[in-house]
Amino acid sequence: MNIRAAWTGPEPNPVVLTGTAPALRDLLAIGDMAQVLAATAQLLAQHPHDAEANFVAAVASAESGRIGEALGHIKTAVEASPDNAEYLAQYARILLLGRREGEAMAAARRGVKADSDKPLVLDTLGCVFARLGAHDEALPLFERAVSASPEAIEYRFNLASTLGFFGRVDEAAAQYEAIIARQPAHGRAHLGLVGLHRSTTAGQAQRIEDALPITQDPVERVRLHYAAAAVLENAGEADQCFAHLASGNAIHRAALAYDFSADEAVFDAIRRAFSRELPLLTDSTVVDAPLFVVGLPRTGTTLVDRILSSHPAVTSAGELQAMPLAVKQLSQTRSRLVLDPATVEALAGRSAHALGELYLTRARQNAGAASARFTDKFPLNFLYIGWIVQALPNANIVCLRRGAMDTVWSNFKHLFATGSPYYRWSYDLMDTAHYVLMFQRLMAFWRQRFPGRVHEVNYEQLVADQETQTRRMLAHCGLGWNAACLDFHANAAAVATPSAQQVRQPINARAVGRWHDYERQLDEVMEFFVAKGIPLD
Repeated sequence: MNIRAAWTGPEPNPVVLTGTAPALRDLLAIGDMAQVLAATAQLLAQHPHDAEANFVAAVASAESGRIGEALGHIKTAVEASPDNAEYLAQYARILLLGRREGEAMAAARRGVKADSDKPLVLDTLGCVFARLGAHDEALPLFERAVSASPEAIEYRFNLASTLGFFGRVDEAAAQYEAIIARQPAHGRAHLGLVGLHRSTTAGQAQRIEDALPITQDPVERVRLHYAAAAVLENAGEADQCFAHLASGNAIHRAALAYDFSADEAVFDAIRRAFSRELPLLTDSTVVDAPLFVVGLPRTGTTLVDRILSSHPAVTSAGELQAMPLAVKQLSQTRSRLVLDPATVEALAGRSAHALGELYLTRARQNAGAASARFTDKFPLNFLYIGWIVQALPNANIVCLRRGAMDTVWSNFKHLFATGSPYYRWSYDLMDTAHYVLMFQRLMAFWRQRFPGRVHEVNYEQLVADQETQTRRMLAHCGLGWNAACLDFHANAAAVATPSAQQVRQPINARAVGRWHDYERQLDEVMEFFVAKGIPLD
């Protein structure tokens, strides 16, 4: 299981450079990175400290996946020209690629102070801030980039998605509409627009369907199918909605090299590792107490994160990769996957204290994790509960549970980041059903293995009696009662998840039981759960 954060927001754009070395930059624009690297190597052999040559070599190295070399070159360029905003922007970007988040943030802030008016530099800096959870610092940069280059589609998309994170729905919609006016088949813009959960018009689904024949890009077609499905679901057109979802999922599933047995092997390895003696040394003295919100995606994790982070003593760091990456680093396995059976087994006998420190070092580099208590709502941290318990003895864990059928339906109808490999089970109904079953069995295992350490929250009970369930969550997390947690929808902080607009509304039960509108299409899933003794709701 290759675990990376699913990202639905701003994406760095292809590097298009302008500057004082047109020959090198023209080569870079052509895209032949081997030729660029050969040319820069020849120049640097004679002038090893040439700022521009090092800059171009850094970009080419990064585009070729040679991050270590890229960092060496860009550092030399920045040292030679410390106030060059373009160099600093790429320095921040490459540091981020090298997972040196704290240094990336510092470089990006230096880049802002250098005050470039180039839209690509502004957009690149904005993307770095967005990736690090500093959306308040990203937003004005995206606004300036669009103002400077209004025809640049990708700049508008980054601005639109960030406006949506802050609940500025009408402004975000205007940006998406501007993109669609220029590119009618821009799938991400259509999907972003329907994700704002504004009132849909009668012609919106038809507009999306008219766009489908325009594009031959399979990823854009997938996005358009999902967008059309969302509009049709809101209109109560269940059959048409499901037809679009079936088409979109089939296209995307066919493009994935996915084997469900790989996920099964990870679950099995985790249970084996914790079945007898605890795998890590019991040496952790870490006193920090982060709040982990875990569970399957689309089950209320963002809602609970929002409730908890509305408490004045808590901030939200969003969905961090800190624990998966810390586990991988401690294991020292060389496999391409972040979590696989070999990594699980390699952790035996490692230091729990070291894991806790590695986690905190990574987590604290995110803007939202600067406070003493912060939430980490990476859903798949449910796989890491055993290691969390050992490494962070004072951590609090809240796990969301939702009706099995609603969980399947909610995941099947949601398109995760198309480049993310770790929700691949969600593009097939029966894969999703099997994954839900594995999740439930693993949570039962953790419940028995670490009694009292995980507070499980039933989504349906939460929306039915918010105050009672909130009081229980706060008590589990050692937090006193605060009425602001009931008014989570008034929290003005950015929300960088697909549920950004839902959590800006008072709690409601509109999503409960939505699967019943699709019972005919979900009959095989129902039969599976009944045969396994899993309640449907």
